[in-house]
Amino acid sequence: MMLGKYSFGIGDRFGHQGKAQLAALTKARQAGVDVTPVWNKSQREHGIIGTEPGDVRREADAAVAACNWETPYFVDADHIRLCNVEHFIEACDFFTLDVADFIGRQADPADVDAFVSRYAALVGALQIDGIAKKLHVTADGLRAIAGKYLAAVRQAGRIYRCIEARKGAGHFITEVSMDETNAPQTPVELLVILAAVADERIPAQTVAPKFSGRFNKGVDYVGDLDTFATEFEQDLAVIAYAVRQFGLPEDLKLSIHSGSDKFSIYEPIQNALKRFGAGLHVKTAGTTWLEELIGLALAGDDGLAIAKEVYNQALARMDELCAPYATVIEIDKSRLPDPRIVANWDGSLFAQALRHDPFCAYYNPHFRQLLHVGYKIAAEMGPRFLEALECHEETIAEQVTTNLYDRHLRPLFVD
Repeated sequence: MMLGKYSFGIGDRFGHQGKAQLAALTKARQAGVDVTPVWNKSQREHGIIGTEPGDVRREADAAVAACNWETPYFVDADHIRLCNVEHFIEACDFFTLDVADFIGRQADPADVDAFVSRYAALVGALQIDGIAKKLHVTADGLRAIAGKYLAAVRQAGRIYRCIEARKGAGHFITEVSMDETNAPQTPVELLVILAAVADERIPAQTVAPKFSGRFNKGVDYVGDLDTFATEFEQDLAVIAYAVRQFGLPEDLKLSIHSGSDKFSIYEPIQNALKRFGAGLHVKTAGTTWLEELIGLALAGDDGLAIAKEVYNQALARMDELCAPYATVIEIDKSRLPDPRIVANWDGSLFAQALRHDPFCAYYNPHFRQLLHVGYKIAAEMGPRFLEALECHEETIAEQVTTNLYDRHLRPLFVD
């Protein structure tokens, strides 16, 4: 089962925008670039909205049939752990193994000793194509990195084998995720991690390291662009080297989590992909939900009323809604608009405040981030919200397709 060179997560919290999303991917194909769709939804999102992994599978299958999509597509068990993987096995064929919580846990000293012995050849000065300076690995450094990451990779192996026992080898895509941690991984650390992945016999097709800077939900990258560009290129070079040296899958590629709307890094990403001839997976989800709100606002009347109600309640319950996302949002409450002012906005003004257009004077990233985590409010509306999505499908679909193609796929893969 092959993921393809370029793939994009098109999570859809409420399960109504599959056709609109595929319309954007069809536009990319017409422009000469094939991008594999991956529907993704986490256990947390299922719990908040009241859905099951099977609901995502049914949405994906229905959208693919309706749009006559004839190339591969996948359903991702997003950020699963050993404690909840069983819930996703039947419906999913892409598994993001989240083992960040195991980084830094003490590995068995005997395991560390054996690993260091097997990969002693890494010690020294390594010349890796694409990295100007040699990477220097000391024996103590190799041991320290193994001690930091080996327990996490071993846990990834346990999750992988649990899935393999049920679905069979080669019948699903595996991603190893280590991005939800405080410190970015260096190229040397990524190299040792990949050696451990190979040692654990995990046929990973994507790996998600932690990069420098902040990848906040639904807004642009916050950090030094030159630092990110250097890290990204070095990681591409390390992956290519690791594939050759450790026998990892030839199609192994980088994955960027919370990569949607990181507009400022799209150009250096595209430049690096061209330079290395590399692939990329971008995991995203929430911006489709925000495009639904924009579409409802533009529809006016009941749609605009719902959009305003979601904001009012989200503001009142801000601490509750933000708590699960505290590490990936930065909201200045003083810069959130007063609900009494929002009450007088028309649909166009609401949409301009919410739409991620940094050149628009009305765009408010704090407003956007709060509504990003406010999908719980819409879920609590139940049939009222879902019926509004269906009633205003045409307006919403236009927003979803335009956002996905013009702001994401085209600058990343086409232009």
